Amino acid sequence: MAPRILCVAEKPSIAKSVAQHLAGGQVQVRDVPGNRYVKNYNFDYAFPQPWGSCSVTMTSVLGHLTGTDFPAQYKKWQISTCQQLFDAEVITSVAEDKVSIARNITQQAQYSKALFIWTDCDREGEHIGSEVRTEALKGNPRLDVKRAVFSNTERGHILQAAQRPIALDDRQVNAVAARIELDLRLGVIFTRFQTLSLRTLGADLSERVISYGSCQFPTLGFVVDRYFRVKNFIPEQFWSIKVMHRREDIDVTFSWRRHRLFDRMTVVIMFERCLAARLAKVTKLQENPTSKWRPLPLTTVELQKLGSRFLRMDSQRVMKVAEDLYNKGWISYPRTETDSFDRNMDLRSFVEKQTQDNAWGPYARGLLDGAFRQPRGGRNNDQAHPPIHPVNYVVPTSLPDDDRRVYEFVVRRFLACCSDDAKGHSTTVEIEYGSETFYASGLLVLQKNYLLVYPYEKWESSQQLPHFNVGETFEPTEANITEGETSPPGYLTEPELISLMDANGIGTDATMAEHIAKIKEREYVMTQTGAGGGRGGGGGGGSSVQQFIPTTLGVALIEGYDNIGLDTSLGKPFLRKEMEIKMKEICAGTKSRHDFVQETLEQYRHAFIRTQQHVELLKAACRKYVLGE
Repeated sequence: MAPRILCVAEKPSIAKSVAQHLAGGQVQVRDVPGNRYVKNYNFDYAFPQPWGSCSVTMTSVLGHLTGTDFPAQYKKWQISTCQQLFDAEVITSVAEDKVSIARNITQQAQYSKALFIWTDCDREGEHIGSEVRTEALKGNPRLDVKRAVFSNTERGHILQAAQRPIALDDRQVNAVAARIELDLRLGVIFTRFQTLSLRTLGADLSERVISYGSCQFPTLGFVVDRYFRVKNFIPEQFWSIKVMHRREDIDVTFSWRRHRLFDRMTVVIMFERCLAARLAKVTKLQENPTSKWRPLPLTTVELQKLGSRFLRMDSQRVMKVAEDLYNKGWISYPRTETDSFDRNMDLRSFVEKQTQDNAWGPYARGLLDGAFRQPRGGRNNDQAHPPIHPVNYVVPTSLPDDDRRVYEFVVRRFLACCSDDAKGHSTTVEIEYGSETFYASGLLVLQKNYLLVYPYEKWESSQQLPHFNVGETFEPTEANITEGETSPPGYLTEPELISLMDANGIGTDATMAEHIAKIKEREYVMTQTGAGGGRGGGGGGGSSVQQFIPTTLGVALIEGYDNIGLDTSLGKPFLRKEMEIKMKEICAGTKSRHDFVQETLEQYRHAFIRTQQHVELLKAACRKYVLGE
């Protein structure tokens, strides 16, 4: 009788795809008692030695199997017990709605010689794999346990992964386990304390839960910080000098090298010196080939930022759609920090699949006919997944609207990466007028290249400059003093917020969208549609994006904690950033799970004690903003 292998995926859709690829279509499907989503797929497959030809049962979980909580004696919310939760026992058990799934794994493991884990290849997937391992070992403690390494569900890729099983990475498992414990302790402690403390103020605060999360609050802090920059902005008047000259029927505007000054009299004196000189002299003429670089391969953070900017979806929706496209086999795994393709990847095969499309098919054919370029390489590599790219072709019109737009963006981004940079010719003329320097620039776009398939970026020719010679002099047609005033920054946009979270280590590429959704759900912020974020917004492409404005409660919480005077305010990113760094140290084997948890708890214990001592400052901020006292 052939030995039996139990394979377990993270989601039912992945289990189904992997089973179909490995079985070649010869699959028996059985229901799992107690759960209508999870199935058992039975088939035969020839694994490498020592397993060899085996009978296989492929099943799945539905994400995490287990949950973590405190013992029953801590269920009641009391301020007096909050501090005890820093040291209280933490219990991990199978979630009530996952018991039937765990039972299925234990039962199937009884008849198996090995467990082959097919969870997502990231830290969270590694931890889910460890949960599967725990349940399987209950059924058979002698199981040989391995995991598959894969980043998409394309058939060839799955068959290759099946031939190269590796060990589960317990360092990553420990990093996630530590994060889960800390999120539980800190979330419960601060949520209960601030909810019960502020409930005494009455009004809207008497009934609501005021939740805390070590990623939630720094995310909220970014929004509040920008809000106050807008609210407290004081415009300043400035003056500048503009010079215009007409030559060859072209009006050339020369910009002042100083840009602008905030003292009108100084500008007037400089302007009068220009007029007194009468003639301007050409001091520099530069004519150079120039390029607009094609984009880097696509990461999760960039997908969320650009999806919010160009696809009219919030980051959480973008990631949900991308996950669905991955589960259906259309794109690669959408949670990756990597922005460089391995040179051994056959990228042309993915381009080839896109040649059948009516819109971008001819462009893809052109790449294969000689225009293909190896994509640029970025600086990030998570050593787990390649950049996001299409793995199979699907007729876009057959997809729901949101799926179609995300799929099209991923395809066009990939084709743009495999293209040549856009080419152009730039001209810059610099003149000296009086004692001041002015300049004018012109651009001629010669070859759009990647821009032909990637409409999310623009690069247009400007009006061409007439002929000038270095050393020549001329009397400008017109010279004027202009005036204006500085404008406030815009409210924080979602792409900007994701950039700040990424730069400050708040969450991972996989969880940022969830943290943003959480502060909206908790009504700490509200959103409005804005034109790309005001002065500093960077909307791009003429599309509108969401802007975040804190609610009165959101402002009160951040200002209250800032006023308490903690060494590091809970509304700032530094404590959470340190946590993310230490989790990476666990993954690298340079820090233990125990040391990380204890160090972090001590930092937050100090913050909690000080918050207890100065809770009146938090209440005062709520009276000021929420109650309007």
